[in-house]
Parts: sequence; C-alpha cells; structure tokens
Amino acid sequence: MTTPSTPTTPTASSTPTASFAGRTVLRVGYGALQLERLRDRRAEAVALLRRAIELGVDHVDTAEFYGSGFANDVIREVLRPGDDVLVVTKVGAAPDPGGPMPLRLAQRPEQLRACVEDNLRSLGVDRLPVVNLRRLDSGPGLRPEGDQVVGLDDQLAVMTALRDEGKIGAIGLSCVTSEGLRRALPAGIVCVQNAYSLVARDDEDMLRLCAAEGIAWVPFFPLGGTFPGMPKVTDEPAVHAVAESLGVTAAQVGLAWLLHHAPHVLLIPGTADASHLEANTAVGGITFEAATLATLDAVGSRSAEVPLG
Repeated sequence: MTTPSTPTTPTASSTPTASFAGRTVLRVGYGALQLERLRDRRAEAVALLRRAIELGVDHVDTAEFYGSGFANDVIREVLRPGDDVLVVTKVGAAPDPGGPMPLRLAQRPEQLRACVEDNLRSLGVDRLPVVNLRRLDSGPGLRPEGDQVVGLDDQLAVMTALRDEGKIGAIGLSCVTSEGLRRALPAGIVCVQNAYSLVARDDEDMLRLCAAEGIAWVPFFPLGGTFPGMPKVTDEPAVHAVAESLGVTAAQVGLAWLLHHAPHVLLIPGTADASHLEANTAVGGITFEAATLATLDAVGSRSAEVPLG
C-alpha cells in the first residue's frame, strides 16, 4: 500500500462530486446534529459551521429536532446567499425537550406538515430544497406505535402536496426498507438516509437500487453507531492497519471506504470539533490501492437493527 496525498482541506481536485436533487455537490458534507453540543457556546457553533463552508462544504443536513431548533438557528445565522449551500432537512419527529428523549415521533400527515412549517420558520426560508421523510421502518432507533403507525402512501400524499405547493423542492426517505423505497419511487425520491457503514451493510441491495434509479445514498452512522450492540468501524483491526499504513485515522478510512464503495454515496459526518471537521472534509483526497480496498471489503458486516422501542 502506498501513502496517498491526504490534504487537510478539500479542493476541486481532491474532493469528488455527485448529483443530488438536480445539482452537483461535493460528496463530503456536514451533519448538523452535533451542533447541539455547543448550545452553551453559540459563538463556537457559528464559527464551526462557517469553517465548514470555508472548507468547501456545500451540503448541510439538519432537522428542527436537532437541539430543539438550535442547529437550524445556527444555520440561519451562518449561511449567506452567496454560499450556495444545499440544506437538507427531515420530518417525522419533533422536539420534545421535557420528555424522556429530546424528540417525539411525528408521523401523522398533519404532523409532517407542521414539521415542514417549523423548519421553514426556523431556517428563515420560503422553500426547503430537500426534505427527508423519516419512516423508522428499519435500522437502529425508535419504532412507531399507536397513532404513529401511519401508511407510507398517506405520508407521501402530504409530502407531494407540500412539493406541489412549493414549500419543499424534493422528497427523500430515511430508515426505509427496500419495499418501502420501491413503493415510493413514483413520488420522485431523490435520496435515502439509512444506517450504513463498512461494518453494517444490510442495505446493499437498496444501495444498488438507488444507483439504478439515480437516487443519492446518504448514510447516517457512517462509522457505526453509539447504541449498545451496534458495531463500530473504528473497532476493526483491519481498519486500523490500513489507517496506519496510510498515515490517516481509522475514522477517515471508514469514511473514505464509503466514497470508494459507490459513486452515489454522499457523506454527512457531524462533529463539534474543528480539527475533526477538517479531518472529515479531507477524506475525499484519500485513495486506496486495489489490495487495500479488498482488505476493507472483506471486513464482516453485522446488522444495524437495534430497535429502541
């Protein structure tokens, strides 16, 4: 294995691009969930997101329930018209600061509409370019119960109505099954957000379906998860061996593998640390020889199905 050039900042030559919702974006974006960790240090949160834009990030993933609106509020403050950043948000859950968890499910059609309105208001925009419908049919996390068990067709009806009204530009899906994605294809799905990583590749068939349909694959938990029982990329000896040979971190290897695995994969790693941000945005410049990629491909995959309720 040879040591590649691993720049600390992305450039046009080092960071690949992909098509997403009718535009071209860098394949390494930023997930805003971790901004909540800087709630008591707002200036640091603003500076971190501004730094991401300076590093070339042009795709930011967020939700109104990230920090009960804090992430959206920071995005609204930081982004300027000339930044030309694609902001992708999601619905299907809502903030619940006083509850046992900081969010509650909001799967009913009227709740989805209310979530869209909340995101429009907190981001200070008239239109959300892409909105992911968080279905909760697969992957780690909560499962809907009672009146939160809602048919996909009913949800897609309100989402397409919102698109027709001009309040959203395009529809994505999150925590969806292959069957659900196939049923939703006529609605014009532009992206899928499922838990997926080197060590949790349950959705390989869906990854190929997305490639065939021109749908962006935007994995969350790209390095494995923090829930008990979920595998982690950085626990793999093979990943550490590759990282050492290339002079990069194990986390960078895990992210770079995703970029090499399929050309329609877009990354949205989140962090509240400026040095980690720079390391994440640099993974587009990491290259693997064929033997190195084969070593990583041989790492075993384990299920990411860890329901919490």
